[in-house]
Amino acid sequence: MRPGTIRALVVGAALAALAAAAQAQGTLRAVRFAQPGPLLDPAAAVWKSAREATVPLLPQVVAAPTNPDAAVKAIKVRAAHNGQWIALRLEWRDATKDDLLYTDRFGDQAAVQFPLPNRDGALASPMMGHKGARVSILQWRAAFQRDVEQAEHHGRGAYAHAISQLRELYPNALVDFYPDQVLRATDARPYMGALGMDNPVSHARLTPVLDQIAEGWGTLTAKLEQLAEGRGVWENGAWKVVITLPLASGGPDSPRLAPGAKTMVAFAVWEGANREVGARKAWSAWVPLELAR
Repeated sequence: MRPGTIRALVVGAALAALAAAAQAQGTLRAVRFAQPGPLLDPAAAVWKSAREATVPLLPQVVAAPTNPDAAVKAIKVRAAHNGQWIALRLEWRDATKDDLLYTDRFGDQAAVQFPLPNRDGALASPMMGHKGARVSILQWRAAFQRDVEQAEHHGRGAYAHAISQLRELYPNALVDFYPDQVLRATDARPYMGALGMDNPVSHARLTPVLDQIAEGWGTLTAKLEQLAEGRGVWENGAWKVVITLPLASGGPDSPRLAPGAKTMVAFAVWEGANREVGARKAWSAWVPLELAR
């Protein structure tokens, strides 16, 4: 038997096991609440009325680089909506708070994934979709959370905050001047790296959640219009993270969500202390999701 066939059988068996475990939990139901606007507080009272589901996670061992020893084995999930926004609350154990990024140090992250409408009507693969079947991926990052909170606390401009962070991360670095201090803004752009190239991930963050789409491995792309919001809190050795999205976000790159609707949702978690980043993650199969009327 060819290695590719063996791998396909292993992946199929793992997916079947995950799907069976997820189905055993039953449908995740998003309870309805009256508070207007996005729900961002992981400690909000509404979460007490939402049934908690434990979603099993598998290590990512299909696409290189693999992660055979993923740190997080399961997450606890609750869902709620108010007719305008849907919110999912994720909770998992993590002994360390990793929200600073260095060359060899990674941050904690979590993601929520929804299937998008596709041409043949088939459900997209839970592994970031597949050709012809895209998915919406809302990724919360602890490093983004830290950036947002520090900018709010200090009230600094985006660029001043970025420079402050560089000095904090590399206190022994010597800098005579920065390009924007001696050049016009347009002339300084080539010296500003990803920020100068308008990389959406490098821009100053107003939210710790990155709104993205994918159509298979290696296709993850940030949307031009960032609609998702969220907030994460680390305390007592655990992360509690809320990821929220407008129901009526519209367009082909947004999931079809409305009161009374039924869809699917999947999850992924990265633990920075375990050197998890990119493809090195823990992930789930699709879980049925229903929004209360």
